[in-house]
Amino acid sequence: MCGIIGYIGNRPATPLIIEGLKRMEYRGYDSAGIALHGDGEFIIRRAQGKIKVLEKLIEADELPWTVGVGHTRWATHGVPSEENAHPHRDDTGRIVVVQNGIIENFLNLKEKLRGLGHKFSSQTDTEVIPHLIAEYFDGDLKEAVLKAIAELKGAFALVVTSIDDPRLIAVRMGPPMIVGRSDGTNNNGNGECTLAASDIAAVLDYTRDVYFLDDEEIAVLDHDTIEIFNFDGKPVDKVITHITWNPIQAQKSGYKHFMQKEIFQQPETLRDTILGRFDLEAGEIILDELSEVAKDNYANFNHVLMTACGTAWHACLVGKYLIERFSDLRVEVDYGSELRYRDPKIDKHTLVVSISQSGETADTLAAARGAKERGGTTVSICNVVGSTIARESDAVIYTHCGPEIGVASTKAFTAQLAVAVLLALHIGRKTGKVSNDKCREILQDLIEIPQHVRTVLKDDEQLKGFSRHYKNKQDFLYLGRGINYPIAL
Repeated sequence: MCGIIGYIGNRPATPLIIEGLKRMEYRGYDSAGIALHGDGEFIIRRAQGKIKVLEKLIEADELPWTVGVGHTRWATHGVPSEENAHPHRDDTGRIVVVQNGIIENFLNLKEKLRGLGHKFSSQTDTEVIPHLIAEYFDGDLKEAVLKAIAELKGAFALVVTSIDDPRLIAVRMGPPMIVGRSDGTNNNGNGECTLAASDIAAVLDYTRDVYFLDDEEIAVLDHDTIEIFNFDGKPVDKVITHITWNPIQAQKSGYKHFMQKEIFQQPETLRDTILGRFDLEAGEIILDELSEVAKDNYANFNHVLMTACGTAWHACLVGKYLIERFSDLRVEVDYGSELRYRDPKIDKHTLVVSISQSGETADTLAAARGAKERGGTTVSICNVVGSTIARESDAVIYTHCGPEIGVASTKAFTAQLAVAVLLALHIGRKTGKVSNDKCREILQDLIEIPQHVRTVLKDDEQLKGFSRHYKNKQDFLYLGRGINYPIAL
């Protein structure tokens, strides 16, 4: 989950882009960047850390240019760093891209492009996109983008621009993308402009009339026009939507409260967590984060110890069932606050898996530290890039949920379950207990889950019917056996 914004107008773009990024900082805050059309070249500023770091970096610059893109990042491929921050550009520096999502086949594309002489400077999947567009660019950016995205596999939203064709091209294939136009009235004096963003909150001060792009649609933005096409290049007629939300409502995406929003974010966060971590055709799990841990195919470990607190502890219990089902390893689960106060038998043959949404849960952190002091190899499953538990673990598998604001865990928990499936399959494949065919079968089920969740959540009348029936009940009894037992808990 990342935040992206593009602006083309007649006023300096920098203040608007920075303000838009601040409105989307909840979508990612490990790095941020901005690219502006300068005098025949892009002016690019990028910084690791929150948007205030980027703002500090550019405060002394005079950046009067009126076309630009911005990005705030939540790391998927590549550690948080300046070189991995967006925007990314091609070898010539004349095409830039900001992206939200995951390109599943980026390694194959990278190898192909290197063979054509392209050089890369980051670890990210996004960097292949401007290079690929450059291969097809002959003066018409829209046509080059259409040819390039035909080769991309995954879920992605993009904003692209070029020095040689200074329009903005917005693309949606999965993650959200909106585009809007202002005629210069009621937009804080910013004049006529068009904008693209991954969140309404980023553009609400400048326009309330927007188009919501659907999957496999692109929008071409000029100073005062927006044209929308499908991936075949055919024009699409779309109805404009007038937004009546205030900025606080916009931050909640129109939901009544953050709890409700995070329930409905689950299809997106499940997809973001799963994608890019498997090769369905080969029946393999791709968890490069575990390359050092798994280098001997887990032969050095005789058991797994999983630890967490609260909701994450229930995810550990599910993980126990899965790892024991798909491998011969013995698995224990310990509550973090108890593990730290006893003398667990942990040594170099123990794989310790800690789960924490925030990465700062004190008892879980203390338990993981104690396990490491005893010689255990520590792996964390965490949602917050650069958190303490992530930094101190031997390896970390990130969920990609964005900040969790609602008190009761929803999207973080289901994403933890998805990682538990991937981890169990990874161990199963490495230890030889899970065949390629079996892995493909389970993966096929896993990648269909986000759509199943979306289908359930769309059945508004049924959900309201359940609510009316049960809302006044005083007691509930939850039953579950086997892997469903921790779900009942």
